[in-house]
Amino acid sequence: MWGTDRLRRSEIEASSTALEAEVLLRHAAGISREELLARPGVRLDAPASSQYADLVSRRTAGTPVAYLVGRREFFGFDLRVDGRALIPRPETEQLVEVLVHALQGRAAPLVVDVGTGCGSVAIAVARALPQARVLATDVSGAALELARFNADQCGVAGRVTWAEGSALDPLARAVADGSVDAIVSNPPYIPTGEIARLPREVRAFEPAVALDGGPDGLRVHRPLIAGAAAYLVPGGVLALEVAAVWDQAGTVAALIAATGRFEPPRIVRDYAGGERIVVATRL
Repeated sequence: MWGTDRLRRSEIEASSTALEAEVLLRHAAGISREELLARPGVRLDAPASSQYADLVSRRTAGTPVAYLVGRREFFGFDLRVDGRALIPRPETEQLVEVLVHALQGRAAPLVVDVGTGCGSVAIAVARALPQARVLATDVSGAALELARFNADQCGVAGRVTWAEGSALDPLARAVADGSVDAIVSNPPYIPTGEIARLPREVRAFEPAVALDGGPDGLRVHRPLIAGAAAYLVPGGVLALEVAAVWDQAGTVAALIAATGRFEPPRIVRDYAGGERIVVATRL
């Protein structure tokens, strides 16, 4: 396939080029994977062929496939994605699973999603827990605009509210102390010095504010940990995603324990075996 050959000659990982070329072809042709399998010799008309060539060219220049096709599946539903927010990763689905399990049995939990980005976690929680109310925050107003669109498309707009601001700052004007059942966050966690080592498609195209976690990657985790207990009900849950490297999970667990406001934190490994999530229950 022409597109596969073009991608292989770029910096893209060789193992993914055939799949990426197929995704871009289907997007340009406006057909599903099933349709492509049924008609593997499908010919593109002139406009679709031109669009496909453009998509492949932009991909070889580093633009992520999700931004090129404008969507990414997360937790079984489709989200619009673009340069306003980080592309949701499969690893973060486990953060949702851990939180939903912890909140089972609560009648109408209030959940705060800090750093919502395109809205993936907030929307997934609202869909998985139909009685839940969700407050989603982000430092980026542009990201919140994208998240609002996704919530509307996913049918949960009526149960998610939005607030702009850093870390827990928006909560002071949005919720009462001791009223929140869970605070969940997938904050920026890449150490500043590691940004340059990220794949080009990440470091050059995804928003830096959603990647850069400061010198040790925990710049946002620290204020979340320091202030979370004041907003959580007794038995409330704090669930934080971390990088599965740089020993972040151990450091975050120690920071939570040092507050004296939580039961001993639990570290959850992702499906690849990395320490990915730290979860703790307020005393």
